[in-house]
Amino acid sequence: MGVCLSAQIKAESPYNTGLNSKSAGSIGNDLSSTNNSKDSAVSVPQTPRSEGEILQSSNLKSYTLAELKAATRNFRPDSVLGEGGFGSVFKGWIDENSLAATKPGTGIVIAVKRLNQDGCQGHREWLAEVNYLGQFSHPHLVRLIGYCLEDEHRLLAYEFMPRGSLENHLFRRGSYFQPLSWSLRLKVALDAAKGLAFLHSAETKVIYRDFKTSNILLDSDYKAKLSDFGLAKDGPTGDKSHVSTRVMGTYGYAAPEYLATGHLTTKSDVYSFGVVLLEMLSGKRSVDKNRPSGQHNLVEWAKPYLANKRKIFSVLDSRLEGQYSTDEAYKIATLALRCLSTESKFRPNMDEVVITLEQLKVPNLNAGSQKRARRKSADDVSHARRKSVDGVNRPKIPTTYPRPSASPLYA
Repeated sequence: MGVCLSAQIKAESPYNTGLNSKSAGSIGNDLSSTNNSKDSAVSVPQTPRSEGEILQSSNLKSYTLAELKAATRNFRPDSVLGEGGFGSVFKGWIDENSLAATKPGTGIVIAVKRLNQDGCQGHREWLAEVNYLGQFSHPHLVRLIGYCLEDEHRLLAYEFMPRGSLENHLFRRGSYFQPLSWSLRLKVALDAAKGLAFLHSAETKVIYRDFKTSNILLDSDYKAKLSDFGLAKDGPTGDKSHVSTRVMGTYGYAAPEYLATGHLTTKSDVYSFGVVLLEMLSGKRSVDKNRPSGQHNLVEWAKPYLANKRKIFSVLDSRLEGQYSTDEAYKIATLALRCLSTESKFRPNMDEVVITLEQLKVPNLNAGSQKRARRKSADDVSHARRKSVDGVNRPKIPTTYPRPSASPLYA
């Protein structure tokens, strides 16, 4: 992890501000619930250029190294939430109102990311985080609270996301990470799509460039927020159609035209969204060499099945059986297929994706409730008729119900 490849895609760095594959399942307060006025707003100031302008114009608190040491118990090993190419992420505490570092266990929980001085993800990516998250305020972007720039030390303080990354909920096995339900997957997909749509908007014009499941974090209510803006780039301006840049990102998520040419557009992010949507449908990682031959690359294997309503069940996560209708599964699969179009011009923009997901999410949830209500009504009528036969109540027959999950994650 954390290997820098200048001419190739950078190896995956799954660090985040919540729980990742190395976390211990910690839980804490969600900062967004205590700062609703800021999280509910959408702010798009002009992007500064020089380092001095970035640090001076950001709406962030400047911490000293001593303050963040105090907030994280001096970066003790038992405070580690996760590790990655950037370095380690530590659990810390700050005062809810002043945002000043507090004694561990008091105030509200934050996540403190410390740059590994020996790592290859350096000052440039640290500054990109401050540049973008220090300016933007949106319900589906993780809130950056402050930073520390002291001598060679580079740290960032974020809101704490109690339920960790989407990656963990999709791919980890165990009692803590139960499989996300169909309805929750739709909710997370919609939230993440709204975050990307905001970044791509005419006012913002930012290309995220590293959209993947480990960068989608969940708060206590399963609201999804995008994190890790170290690879984000300003979009093309004027009559330019793309941004030319060296190829960086994560294996399995990068758009084919970006890999081939280094030309970056918002449609590159749309392709990555399609990969994540496919991962959510299938419960499988985008790249996994442990799968049978021919299935190592999820997109290449699944694409032929997505266009056929009868064949999509070969792709769908078997743990979701019975939670969706064939029609809605097919519509989601069709959306994923559009996002994964080889030619970028055939992909939808993120505003279109949001509209499609909104249309799918609400009516079908309502339809499911109505269907259950009709079934209950029919059962009640049938039960009443059985009771009235000969005026005698028949003996009760034990009914077997599905065993409820021990975890609220399976909702």
